[in-house]
Amino acid sequence: MPGPVVSVDVRRKAGWLPEQADLESWLTRHRQRVAALGERLVLHPVAAKLKDLVEGDPVLRMYAERMVTEAPVGKEYSDKPVDSWDELLRMINEVLTLAPEFGDSTASTPLGAILDWPSGTTAGFAFFRDARVNAVLKELLGVWCDFLNSPESRYVLNDSPTGWLSDEARATIGIDQFEHDPDAEYDGFASWNDFFTRRLAPGARPVAAPKDGRVIANVCESVAYGIAIDVQRKDRFWIKTQPYSLVDMLAGDEAVDEFVGGTVYQAFLSANNYHRWHSPVSGTVVRAFVQDGTYFSEADAEGPEATEPTNSQSYLAHVATRAVILLEADEPSIGLVAVVLVGMVEVSSCIVAPAVKPGAHLDKGQELGHFQFGGSTYCLLFRPGVVAEFALDAVPQPHLPDPPIKPVNSRLAVAGGRR
Repeated sequence: MPGPVVSVDVRRKAGWLPEQADLESWLTRHRQRVAALGERLVLHPVAAKLKDLVEGDPVLRMYAERMVTEAPVGKEYSDKPVDSWDELLRMINEVLTLAPEFGDSTASTPLGAILDWPSGTTAGFAFFRDARVNAVLKELLGVWCDFLNSPESRYVLNDSPTGWLSDEARATIGIDQFEHDPDAEYDGFASWNDFFTRRLAPGARPVAAPKDGRVIANVCESVAYGIAIDVQRKDRFWIKTQPYSLVDMLAGDEAVDEFVGGTVYQAFLSANNYHRWHSPVSGTVVRAFVQDGTYFSEADAEGPEATEPTNSQSYLAHVATRAVILLEADEPSIGLVAVVLVGMVEVSSCIVAPAVKPGAHLDKGQELGHFQFGGSTYCLLFRPGVVAEFALDAVPQPHLPDPPIKPVNSRLAVAGGRR
């Protein structure tokens, strides 16, 4: 039988959504901004495409209208944040020219905030699993990503209380640990995404035991979420406890059978963390690809807590857009390793580094790629018998109110005796 997924309650701990009162306050302000535009608001062509898709299909139209009027499972809103599908679409449209702001009362993932209510309803569970909806959402997120890559998105890189260059924001993200130019306008960043994917300063995150191939390094700056042993080739990942199903996580890759009975380690990234990925081992790239998937789907089988995307992480590792990288470690006791980088909610852009291509040799700690924007989680898959022990701070700590962030490149695990 597969081992249990040992997980920690990470409800809003990642910082992508503010606490409930602040979330509702942000939604009210955004709703008022949109209402004030009146007839001056013109839908972007991609938002109009979503409108046409939904309103041209009776089933999707039913889901869209019901997910606005239904109460979400397990959420306690003081009032409905939106009254109609048309209003919801207008609120989504206005995000396309917004960049995330800093602060406890702001939403680091504004689309996630707007869709927090509808995605947690019975109708929303169905709506956000529809392949046609996700295809248009991919286009919509691409349009927003273009804005976040543009110089116009730098308006949030300022020293106001909600600006990312304020003293509080600098201290929160530890800006001195990253490459930047404090004497240049916008600290030298070309766009919001350039700031979000900022690079570490030399020496900021030393690689654990660079000469010892048995020591496995942490892939992302992250908090431990779950460890599962004896994982199965195929399992019912949509049920309560969300067991891992290898064939689904790896999108049917031919290497699936290598990991049957093995171990999965999963961790999540917080809003203010470093969002680049680094190789856990020295080895050769076997394959690297991005698998399209869902964007705002949630694991309804988890009951009330499922409506927090962070509580659907095991489920999302099987269905969300994700990058899959297979590495053959130089260390024989490790062998083949799979890294699955999962984009949650707004994070549709999983960018694999140009150097990560089949046949390329990577050093432990070398960059694998990055999440361009949004909430994220990652999984590391090992063959049976590989892991002898995990580092203490790599083990989920459900008893702690604020589990520690484990640095990228730090010691994650040690390989055992398999050769």
